[in-house]
Amino acid sequence: MRSSGKVRALRVGTRGSELALAQTRGVVTSLKQRHPGLEIEIETIRTQGDRVTDVPLSLMGDRGLFIKEIESALLDGTVDFAVHSMKDLPTELPAGLILAAVTERLDPRDMLIARKAGSLETLPRDGTLATGSLRRRSQVLAARPDLRIVELRGNITTRLRKFSQSRWDAMVLASAGLVRLGVAEHVFTPIPTDQMLPAVGQGALGLEARADDREVLQYLSDLDHHETSFQVEAERALLRRLQGGCQVPIGASCTLLNHRLVLEAYIGTPDGRRHLRRKVEGSQEQPRELGESLARQMLREGGSEILDEVRSEAQGK
Repeated sequence: MRSSGKVRALRVGTRGSELALAQTRGVVTSLKQRHPGLEIEIETIRTQGDRVTDVPLSLMGDRGLFIKEIESALLDGTVDFAVHSMKDLPTELPAGLILAAVTERLDPRDMLIARKAGSLETLPRDGTLATGSLRRRSQVLAARPDLRIVELRGNITTRLRKFSQSRWDAMVLASAGLVRLGVAEHVFTPIPTDQMLPAVGQGALGLEARADDREVLQYLSDLDHHETSFQVEAERALLRRLQGGCQVPIGASCTLLNHRLVLEAYIGTPDGRRHLRRKVEGSQEQPRELGESLARQMLREGGSEILDEVRSEAQGK
């Protein structure tokens, strides 16, 4: 859709972190390239996840920590659309809102930032690794139960600073965030997905808008990357069926191979002692069915017991 004549000025809502702003500016640039003359104003909105930085994410409730206030601004008309990290977006959206587009995914893998080691295997015996993610904690401990995990919160810049000032042996961050910020002062090593599956939707951005705003939906549809959308839909269908949130260590990765979707997922306890990993393949035209099918399989084959254990422990804290 090309713009002609005077067009409506839009407002986009985003978190105020350096990464969130970089992501949003990238989306704004792409929209303006496709629609010359389009005016877009960026509105920064502080979320609960931004305000509370001294509590582990796993103890703060559901996966809406970084988007609820932004969605409220969408619903009341303060902003016209929002840019989210796809991994922060809950699988169920509020009535009246819709996922209008999913941008092309960057490398979804996690990165190891280490002082002397280039892989999880070569980290020092009984070493220390920092992460604020139960998903990462579980998979690290499944591979290296000797490691000590240190809780870590904050944006990427803050985490890198804390790492530089610490005596930790390693830290894990998402590759996509590092790429979008152009961070290069540390040595990063991608963690293979056969060792660590990423968060659902990791590496992609989700553009959320009001379901009845046809003009905005038309603009945003230009940025939808169909291959990524199929992959993310499969991963989110799996997560929805498992009823996973930030208190449950779940990882997933969907790739496209010869016009077929390959979906792999991980469920584990936070200590990595019990875990389950399975893979399925299916049509790219049925991503939701593929995700739900894998979820059902994992629940039958031990995933249900693992999830019950994780949720029981979380409720006891």
